[in-house]
Amino acid sequence: MKTEDLIAAIAADTASVGPSIGRRTVAVLALGAVIAALVFAGLLGPRPDWRAAVETVRFPFKFLPTLLLAVGGIGALVRLSRPEGRIGVWGGVLGLAAGLLGASVVVELTVEPPSRWATLMIGHNALHCLALTPFLSIAPLAAALLAARHGATTRPRLTGLVAGLAAAGVGATLYAMNCTDDSPLFVALWYPLAVAIVAVVGARLGRRLLVW
Repeated sequence: MKTEDLIAAIAADTASVGPSIGRRTVAVLALGAVIAALVFAGLLGPRPDWRAAVETVRFPFKFLPTLLLAVGGIGALVRLSRPEGRIGVWGGVLGLAAGLLGASVVVELTVEPPSRWATLMIGHNALHCLALTPFLSIAPLAAALLAARHGATTRPRLTGLVAGLAAAGVGATLYAMNCTDDSPLFVALWYPLAVAIVAVVGARLGRRLLVW
């Protein structure tokens, strides 16, 4: 049997169980997110001034891009777990996360004087962001890769990368609760760098673990 015929046969076979792939992926990732949340609660917890912070604009806004990243990543992972799967509309969700972050930077540059730009961008928690976001993404990434292994992806590296994006969305959302740097300039610089670390690890693991 040719490879193309095998892929087509698997695709036809998984088409009838597509919803179960989605449910399984979401369930496994939810478990990974719960584990990450427990680790967060035990080791970090929310910032001390979170009650006052939620009444501002910058703090709640941080969660929009991270949650969209998690949702878009999970949706894309479900799609890519099927043979010849495409990211489809979920790519738009991921793009929206980046677009909102970019728009917030434009607003910040408008309302803040240039003399404060560098200070806001550097912030106080850059190293924490680069370390804690990937750390909190470990359990979700393991869950995402485990879920993807039960599929039949034909693009293991891309699937691993998307698994990393989904996991990093969860990790970044948790870290954002603890982070006291709320400026979009800080978020747009350091959060994507932390996400990129997880995505690269996911891509490399995907190339090794998701080949069939």
